[in-house]
Amino acid sequence: MQGPRDALAHAAAFLTRIPVPGGLVRGPLGPAMVAFPMVGAALGLAAGLVYGLASWLGLGPWPAALLALATPILLTGALHEDGLADTADGLGGGRNAERRLEIMRDSRTGAFGVLALILSVALRAGALAAIAPGWAAIGVLVAAGAWSRAVLPAVPRILPPARADGLGAGAGRPDERTTAIALGLGGVALLLGLGFGGGLIALAVSAAAVWALLVAARRTIGGYTGDIMGAAQQIAEIAVLLTAAAWLSERG
Repeated sequence: MQGPRDALAHAAAFLTRIPVPGGLVRGPLGPAMVAFPMVGAALGLAAGLVYGLASWLGLGPWPAALLALATPILLTGALHEDGLADTADGLGGGRNAERRLEIMRDSRTGAFGVLALILSVALRAGALAAIAPGWAAIGVLVAAGAWSRAVLPAVPRILPPARADGLGAGAGRPDERTTAIALGLGGVALLLGLGFGGGLIALAVSAAAVWALLVAARRTIGGYTGDIMGAAQQIAEIAVLLTAAAWLSERG
């Protein structure tokens, strides 16, 4: 494993547009995936602070929620949203694995991709808007950011690369320890952000949703790509936010 500083710098350089000194980005990405939950937590914290500020300024729940979601999108350059759109276009539009992979490489976004992005933003914004701004909302966003990126190292542990080149294959395969630590950190964030009961439910729901995606990817393209990893992050985040909105509303 890389040192904590190198791993965090490498993860931040990969997942965000935040400038990172080149000398800190060392070695393959696989071991640095241990820091993915920490980068995700920081992105969630930024979104939570924007949500609180927008609400304090008097904006309604929906504008505040959309501004909150725009924050990590800008900080990541829509990295995961792009993966979701390409995955939706490829899995939804191709007739065989070769054609699906070709579509996923196309920079243009088709109907399936546009609809997937609309649904992703709408579901996340709607769920966040249902959560009152404050510490609870910040905790949920930190948990969602951390856990949705903690699942990413598990994708190449479960599936083989769908092709020999590309972002997914180039990232490398993290070892079992790296994957376990990342999942552990993300799981702790879930339990802290949503409470024990809500965290367990969110973990189960998001794990089932991501597993369904991976099963579909295995059957349709034979493995994973960088786009599949992006889609996995989006699906996990949606699941956590929806679960949190339902869990907190029952107790509100």
